[in-house]
Amino acid sequence: MPRISMIKDNLDERNAEFEQKPLTTPLFLNSVPKSGTHLMRNIVRMFVPVEQQYHDTFIQIPLLNQHATAFDPRTPKVSWGHLLYSDESALATSFAKNILLVRDPYTWVLARARFFLSENFDGKLDHLRSERISGNDLINMMIFGIHGKAPEMADVYKHNAAAWLGTGVKLYRFEDLMKHLKQLDSDDAAAFFSQLFEDCGIEKPNDWRERVLIGSDKAQSGTARDNLTVDDSRIPRELSDLQKQLVNVAVPGLRALLGYE
Repeated sequence: MPRISMIKDNLDERNAEFEQKPLTTPLFLNSVPKSGTHLMRNIVRMFVPVEQQYHDTFIQIPLLNQHATAFDPRTPKVSWGHLLYSDESALATSFAKNILLVRDPYTWVLARARFFLSENFDGKLDHLRSERISGNDLINMMIFGIHGKAPEMADVYKHNAAAWLGTGVKLYRFEDLMKHLKQLDSDDAAAFFSQLFEDCGIEKPNDWRERVLIGSDKAQSGTARDNLTVDDSRIPRELSDLQKQLVNVAVPGLRALLGYE
């Protein structure tokens, strides 16, 4: 698996500033890679006792059998990862509340390209930083994959998102999370986070806004765009019409399935 370099946060220390109520059911924060995983994780960490946070690893299918205790209902914990759907993952998470975070495929392609170019990512793909590879080349690689080196987006979304739908997971969109963070004092944001806490098995405290602000601080996330060491001048702010068509060819119907159309 690729190695990812991240800064150390101080959320365990900030967590101690608030009264914490223990989880009574395991909670798993699952996501499509590059969909705001660390943002969701860090927010939820502000509502769960540190001793119930499973920091041993970022759970993925090759490591699942080694970390089954993360989902043990006798010792409830919150854990997180990019766990593709399979018989093993369905069994492992059967007792857990399961949150699934996704991102619009159009912006996911751009986020993935920036991350591959960053010095925080070590996936044996340093040559992608060469100026000989254009931004359009990179975008197409993010859509259709790199043979033997990086999966195509169809595989990522099929196994990490679509296959989980209908199994009891609670689907959340990165864009909705960001929208409500920007208007945290609104009634809509209160309703959004109330539903999120309910889906997570967390009782919403009166100081929830303060905790959300601390957890969502970009300085606490080593993979937030602002904290990546990357020259992304080749990556556009938005996909071209042709590139959007390529995404639609690669993953037909996906945006509608996830609620983006």
